[in-house]
Amino acid sequence: MSIAEPGPVRSEPLVNRVKGILMSPAAEWDKIDVEPATVQGLYVGYVAILAAIPVIARLIGSLVFGYSALGIVYRPPIIASVIGAIVGYVLALVMVFILGLVIDMLAPSFDGQKNQIQAFKVAAYSGTAGWVAGIVFIFPPLGLLAVLAGLYGLYILYLGLPKLMKVPQEKGLGYTIVTIIVAVVLFIVVGAVTGAVGGAAMLGSGALSHVGSIAPATGTLSVPGGSVDLGKLNAAAEAARISAQQMQAANSGGTVSVSGAVKAVAPDVLKGLLPAALPSGYARTEVSAEGSAVAGMSNSHASGTYTRGDGHITLEVSDLAAAGAFAGMAGALNVESSKQTATGYEKVGKVDGRLTTEQYDNQAKSGKYSVIVANRFVVEANGSGVGMDELKGAVSSVAIGQLEGMAKS
Repeated sequence: MSIAEPGPVRSEPLVNRVKGILMSPAAEWDKIDVEPATVQGLYVGYVAILAAIPVIARLIGSLVFGYSALGIVYRPPIIASVIGAIVGYVLALVMVFILGLVIDMLAPSFDGQKNQIQAFKVAAYSGTAGWVAGIVFIFPPLGLLAVLAGLYGLYILYLGLPKLMKVPQEKGLGYTIVTIIVAVVLFIVVGAVTGAVGGAAMLGSGALSHVGSIAPATGTLSVPGGSVDLGKLNAAAEAARISAQQMQAANSGGTVSVSGAVKAVAPDVLKGLLPAALPSGYARTEVSAEGSAVAGMSNSHASGTYTRGDGHITLEVSDLAAAGAFAGMAGALNVESSKQTATGYEKVGKVDGRLTTEQYDNQAKSGKYSVIVANRFVVEANGSGVGMDELKGAVSSVAIGQLEGMAKS
């Protein structure tokens, strides 16, 4: 991917562009399609301005109204709120940057044309509805309206994505589905990183100073809180494309087999991986397995219940099959998150190259530990009256190497 040099941007006034993309998106995308632009111009003249709306509104709302539940109102400390707002704002800009990269990389897989500027136009303007509606966060109870606006943003994305990236109409839906899933994964990761990175570190990373450059399609892209393996992201995008084709074929009632399609292993195979007892002395008291297929994508799941005295552990093994391609998107993002709670902690990271999550409450002596294997299988242990080492031991009792072998077969 080449470098996008900053240059003059000829565009309509900001307010007119916002009105156009919200009220007549199809016609506005036609205008955007032929406009000259640069990545830096899109950021400075549009993204950086609109992305600040929900951030500022949420900051004001949290400090003035606070958050309420069950009649209890909580107002976070001012300093913590400001730092969180700064972190969230910078990560929102980074999210648009990465989404633009993904849109550009995916285009050839759907017979579209790679064009970094067009891709960043889509990433920048499709977020308009959610950003503008973010003003309602000034009064937190109205936050649901912003969610609804975000759904309208998906429609805006669907109209503009195939048009700007020159994707055939019959493949536009699949392209949009994959892009939306990537956006969801990015949103989840951004949420995790926001709680892990300090505001000063974020500003010092120079995230905004590089918005005029595009990272190559291979290698590593540094982002606040971690990095993105573009090679893995590209591979995951190709797998996601195949999964989208499966969904399209199933929804259209077709019987054409999709090359490279992934089918879930039999539920009983997963059940066979659950040990009769755990290393920590927990005996299995119950075991079950099931499978299903939705929208052309199959999945299977096995679960075992283990007890020892007052301790209780549920060990689960799931095969996401085709849907695991979307987990690969998260696997390409090398981020770590660690958050201390009042009685425990939450952590997201990688162990032996596999994405892991752990959560534990010292007071209740309960928690969970999970690992994603081969961007397809999920092994998770959760329990009460147990220690984290016991939960990790339960996950380790499942033959990870055998699961990786299944993914390659």
